[in-house]
Amino acid sequence: MAASLALPQPVARRAQINPWIIALTVTLATFMELLDTSIANVSLPYIAGGLGRSYDEVTWILTTYLVANAVVLPMSAWLSRVFGRKRYYMMCVALFTVTSLLCGLAPSLNIMLMARVLQGIGGGGLAPVEQAILVDTFPANKRAMAFALYTVAIVTAPAIGPVLGGWITDNYNWRWVFLINIPIGILSLALTSRFVHDPEHFEEERRSARVGGRLRIDGTGIALVGLGSAALEVLLDRGQIDDWFGSTFICWMFAIGVLCLGTAVFWELRQKDPIIDLRLLGNRNFGIACFFYFLFGFGLFGSTTMIPQLLQSLYGYRAIDAGLVLGPGAFVITLLAPVGAQLVQRGVVHPRVLLTGAVVVVGQSFLHYSHFTLATDYSHYAWARALQGLGYAFFFVPLSIITYSQLRPDQNNRASSITNFFRNWGGSFGIAFTTAMTERRQNFHQATVGANLATSSPWLQNAVRQTTAFLQSRGFSPADAMSAAYARAYAQLQAQTKLLAFMDCFHIIGVITLLAVPLVLLTKNFKAGGGGGGGGH
Repeated sequence: MAASLALPQPVARRAQINPWIIALTVTLATFMELLDTSIANVSLPYIAGGLGRSYDEVTWILTTYLVANAVVLPMSAWLSRVFGRKRYYMMCVALFTVTSLLCGLAPSLNIMLMARVLQGIGGGGLAPVEQAILVDTFPANKRAMAFALYTVAIVTAPAIGPVLGGWITDNYNWRWVFLINIPIGILSLALTSRFVHDPEHFEEERRSARVGGRLRIDGTGIALVGLGSAALEVLLDRGQIDDWFGSTFICWMFAIGVLCLGTAVFWELRQKDPIIDLRLLGNRNFGIACFFYFLFGFGLFGSTTMIPQLLQSLYGYRAIDAGLVLGPGAFVITLLAPVGAQLVQRGVVHPRVLLTGAVVVVGQSFLHYSHFTLATDYSHYAWARALQGLGYAFFFVPLSIITYSQLRPDQNNRASSITNFFRNWGGSFGIAFTTAMTERRQNFHQATVGANLATSSPWLQNAVRQTTAFLQSRGFSPADAMSAAYARAYAQLQAQTKLLAFMDCFHIIGVITLLAVPLVLLTKNFKAGGGGGGGGH
């Protein structure tokens, strides 16, 4: 009798923990990991100089991290069931923290790359496990505010990364880009150990799975998903550098990726306990939500990569100044995401209606970008980013509510792994798309404009004459002045065609986003605030 009375005590003790303490605890490490996906980008030239390697070689610092991240991400739900969610989360934080130290102290590129692979493995499990913890910690009618916090983390971290990385590199040393993770990781471990616990239904699921022998290691599934994800990530990250399908290496990556992932789909659908539960995609709301997670990553990461490149290459902005253009968007999201959560949580607006409006605003913001010129100043770019932030502020919360609206509590863990899988791949495709498309569209515009701009053109001849006269008045010889005048005209042509290429990318992303609006209406109706099971730690 005494033993039976003692059993509820741990549950009662856990129930006293404020769920917001748990939410802030798990968001801390996730923010750190997402920050790391972009913080090293602006430091690559300095890292190349510090390690004595070429820029092309050190770009593998980004690739290796993304590849390892992509491999682990889809397996995180299965791994958290094997080790226990809290234990697996703390293992990821610990591995990420230790390898951040190794990256910061790395004496050579080879050691740096090995450390980045391990860092990517540790970081890959953080975001999906956090999302699963949030879903199980908050009851269904209070999840919206938790998702608002998650929105702030996953949207602002990649935007802050380049600014913070540029500031650290300019004022200190590129090694601190990695070393700043260490105190955050230690704090996260301490808080997680103290406040985070696996919910009872999750522990019961693990116990029943162990008894039923359903936690066996699916070696075939792990190999197929891991190899296929790695190959596809390498293809997307290195494709533009290696001339896409003009490279034998990229062709092999494509073949391996398609073959392995295609086989993985066939294999996983026939397993009782798969690495990735693709059967969840048969749930209409969840399947549609996964598409929007992909679209979310595609637009957000594509634009976050493209805007600093555009401002630095055409307007002469420093890396830190270009990064500051992203600031207003992050501020708007931080300010308004909780407002969107309250609108949903109080039943003022149905998640489907709010998501529809958010997708329209995001699409319109991309179309707004596509009308900019070389005369556009900082304020216009900042306001455009704020408009984009307005859309994303009301995008992720209703999307998350729709995601879990028809799922059982025992499906939350696997669902979070899949949604983050789609978000991650959306970001990879978005970056690859903008990188490749800007170069191809610039070549197209340059050929088109160049074909219609003959050397005998009155406009060109007049511009060259004026520039030549000006340079001669400043002491240039007639021959040097003429040569410099034509070089200036060519530079203007390149600037205009490059701008047109960026504007084309914004236009295409905007159109794709707006075309997706009707999909929101295809989701099944549900009671806002209700859904797949409450939780509580």
